[in-house]
Amino acid sequence: GEIRKKWAELGWETGLGYPTTDENTTPDGVGRYNHFRRTDGWENSVYWTPGTGAQPVLGEIRKRWASLGWERSWLGYPTRGEYAVPGGRRTDFQHGYAYWNAANNTVTTSGY
Repeated sequence: GEIRKKWAELGWETGLGYPTTDENTTPDGVGRYNHFRRTDGWENSVYWTPGTGAQPVLGEIRKRWASLGWERSWLGYPTRGEYAVPGGRRTDFQHGYAYWNAANNTVTTSGY
């Protein structure tokens, strides 16, 4: 479905990596997800809900989101995949965003 389409759009195995899970339903029953791992060890995910569509969550931002509790965290589901911003990268979520600082390899989160 939509997760597979996003995986293809982002370069299949050379982009997100190889799937490490089947497509699963999130604990709240609203969304679906797949986890991926690249050959260099980076772990990525794609989450889908009817309201957000399929959105990738990558690398260090994914690690931070996972540590907070994934979609059950205060950030909620991703609404926009990672994109470049001054000094790093950002992913938007339902209730805030996560910012990866390239200079010191840290991730900070902020609410809306």
